[in-house]
Amino acid sequence: METSLTLLDDMKIRRTMHNNEWWFAVDDVVGALTDSLDPGEYIKKMCRRDRGLARGWRQFVTPLWLDTPGGRELVDCANAEGIFRLIQSIPSPKAEPFRRWLAKAACERMREMADPEQALIRTRELYRAKGYSEAWIGKRMRGIAIRAELTEEWQKRGVNAEPEQTILTEEISRAAFGLTPSEHKNLKGLARENLRDHMTGLEMIFSMLGEAATTEIARKRDARGFAENKVAARKGGGIAGEAREKLEQETGEGVVTEGNYLDGSEPPSLIK
Repeated sequence: METSLTLLDDMKIRRTMHNNEWWFAVDDVVGALTDSLDPGEYIKKMCRRDRGLARGWRQFVTPLWLDTPGGRELVDCANAEGIFRLIQSIPSPKAEPFRRWLAKAACERMREMADPEQALIRTRELYRAKGYSEAWIGKRMRGIAIRAELTEEWQKRGVNAEPEQTILTEEISRAAFGLTPSEHKNLKGLARENLRDHMTGLEMIFSMLGEAATTEIARKRDARGFAENKVAARKGGGIAGEAREKLEQETGEGVVTEGNYLDGSEPPSLIK
């Protein structure tokens, strides 16, 4: 993976981590493969030639925040699968290194499907590449496991993924932190970024507590359906909220902060 990323660095292709995988600036990819001075115009011509590409553009291209000469801006990005689709419409011998890299990425994903532990290893490597500390990564990985356990439990209990799980997550967050995930993101100045990737160590700890408590309450009460699990979510988040308030009283500092990882440094926290 590092070799592939070095190749992309040599080609001056910007990238960012989104949903635990690398996403790449589409304009940079097109410019590198075509030597076009105006990648945006080249993309327009591509879409006119390839109507399927035009129709499915927003299915594999997502605007993400990247550093530009004028500051941080939303830039169209695609993951490995999206870049592969893009390359299909670019008749250039320069695309061959990309094809080799994409083939390697596909093999890695197949190994992860056969051995899920490989996916966890890859996720750790991605966070290390972004500069997160080992202590932070440890908490983030534990949080991912707790969240997965909760969503699996909800599915067993008849709670659909969307929009019901989103609403229950809001209930937990509101009870634990006094604000919803959207409000939490706004406080941190985030747009499309993953909120949990910008939490401090303490924020993650209380988020984990709220979700773990919700899972346990749902099991003990044998909560069924959306309504009963909403009660469990409120109670589970409340347990985390009470603990948070007690800590804030003892330390005189708020757990929820405006800190984020947008500048590449971990947000300050009593516990990292």
